[in-house]
Amino acid sequence: MAKKTTYQINVSYQDNTLTTNDPNDKYFTVNSQGTAEIDRIVREMMDVNPGLEQENIGMVLELFNRIIIKLLLLGLRINTGLFIIELVCKGVTYNGKWDPAKNSLQISITPTKELREILDSCIINVTGESKGGMTVAGGESAQGAGYRVKAGRIFTLNGKNIKVAGDDPSVGITLTSSDSVVTKIEGDLLYQNTPSKVAFIVPENLEDGEYELKLTTQFSSGNWLLKTPRTFTSTLIIGEEETDAPVVGDDDEEEDGPQVQ
Repeated sequence: MAKKTTYQINVSYQDNTLTTNDPNDKYFTVNSQGTAEIDRIVREMMDVNPGLEQENIGMVLELFNRIIIKLLLLGLRINTGLFIIELVCKGVTYNGKWDPAKNSLQISITPTKELREILDSCIINVTGESKGGMTVAGGESAQGAGYRVKAGRIFTLNGKNIKVAGDDPSVGITLTSSDSVVTKIEGDLLYQNTPSKVAFIVPENLEDGEYELKLTTQFSSGNWLLKTPRTFTSTLIIGEEETDAPVVGDDDEEEDGPQVQ
């Protein structure tokens, strides 16, 4: 019988700013070790079996991804042995018609029993206290990476802990024009709202020009609402692309983006 590996997970803790009546309670968050791309997976597989050819592993992984996509788009629910992945629909309809501004396809991933049992067997190491703030890695639209978009189009922010959540009056996304007119993004205009990606539709009635983009949230990595909201601000240019438009750098790692504590 093969010996099972017991994994050790490093976690840190943060203040629970939701409970104002208890200043001492905190919550845990997993310490991120970055992102493992395909090259890292290939190297790990070759370490386990040095006789494998790097090119063959890469081809198999690419084929695996292609088949997963094919089966998903055929409407199948896929069990890989570690997780179950399937398509789900987001948004509501009142007339039975699909509206891309309100409806979208999303991916649902659920761990299998085997993976849950592995998680339950992990040894947890508490490394200390962490401050963990909001990180915005960059923005993108149909015009490419950069803080530029056309009115009526979708603009996406990528980052960490950027999900719009909380009941503080300041929470939400606003666009403020050069003459101080504030437009709040709400309702169906908020196209996608997750901890790592927030997408919204720029109102069609906004004129071309520079706007202050502000995202304010009480969301935190521990799924506890912060007592004090965090805010990210940047300049969003509405209109046709120009060569001097402010753009996000080539390195899109979360740690390199502007941070809000």
